[in-house]
Amino acid sequence: MEKPLNNNRFSLYWKCQLIGWSLASLYWLFPAMLNSRYFNPTAGLIHFIFDVAIGIGLTHAYRSLAKKNRWALLETSRLIWRMIPAVLLMALWYMILICAKLSWINDYFFLINGNRVSKSFPEMYVSYREFLSNNGLTVFMTGLRLMSIWVLAYHLYLYAQREIQTTKENARLVLMAKEKQLSNLSAQLNPHFLFNSLNNIKALVIDDPKAARRGIDLLSELLRISLYRKESILIPIKDELELVKDYLELEKLRFGDRMESCIELKTDLDHLLIPPLSIHTLVENAIKHGIANEKEGGLIRIEVCKEGAQGLRISVLSPGILDAERGKKGVGLNNLEERLALQYEGKASVALMLFDYNIVLATIIIPLP
Repeated sequence: MEKPLNNNRFSLYWKCQLIGWSLASLYWLFPAMLNSRYFNPTAGLIHFIFDVAIGIGLTHAYRSLAKKNRWALLETSRLIWRMIPAVLLMALWYMILICAKLSWINDYFFLINGNRVSKSFPEMYVSYREFLSNNGLTVFMTGLRLMSIWVLAYHLYLYAQREIQTTKENARLVLMAKEKQLSNLSAQLNPHFLFNSLNNIKALVIDDPKAARRGIDLLSELLRISLYRKESILIPIKDELELVKDYLELEKLRFGDRMESCIELKTDLDHLLIPPLSIHTLVENAIKHGIANEKEGGLIRIEVCKEGAQGLRISVLSPGILDAERGKKGVGLNNLEERLALQYEGKASVALMLFDYNIVLATIIIPLP
């Protein structure tokens, strides 16, 4: 369906009409001006004005009829059976009006106002009926060609606009579905993260009440940030790392000297956007399957750097052995992998690999915009 035209579209429509029909009129006017010994500038100007007016009048009438009867919504087969008689009727009216124009203008300029010219060139004056009989078919075929081109161009434009609108609507629906799915996936992480953190604090309540109170403070801050950013699909790296630092401090209360951590980030990368809880998921996985299982604990090293010219690499090194159990991706990593696939249309990746003896490397690679 053709949309109601706003001022810009209305202006564009009339500009196209005026330019198109002016060019068509000039196409016939210039040869007559250059080659005809009868050419009169005033008559040429009047011919030009009438040609443009007739072309615009007939096509605008068709457009009004098509809009009123909503022809743009019809199937192609049904539309064609309306277009064909409409084009024939437009061509017929074009023939009648153009022949009348030619006959009457020649009549006026070469008979009434120019008896001397008319006597010199009597072949310039013929009656309208005779002119129509001699030239009607040629003018009709010209009108048929012009009207067919205009009608086809008009409906192709409407079809293109409809397809563009449909594509936009489909893209909007896909985006809404993706955002909803991302929101659901993010929501799954909140209880998962909460249960793990509460278990950590529970272990401290009896052995170290002061550390447990600090853990509760950290957990409340983590939950506040998590809930506050619940609707965010992407957040800056620096904000994600602030969350990770609080989480590492919370885990430090549990493991004490068994766990150390360091973060390496270049300042020119801290503004880049990544999915929330992405680095946190890797760190949580490193603690659960690495630090917690190692008697001596170890160092968790987080590094964020460029991957080539158009990529971002997030790496988490932690102690541990990449056995069959750890090689499996649990709830957190599967969730992260799915979120990355949705957000970056399959161009991002999550990988676990054995980096060195008793060292596991978890990596996220994200394409940069």
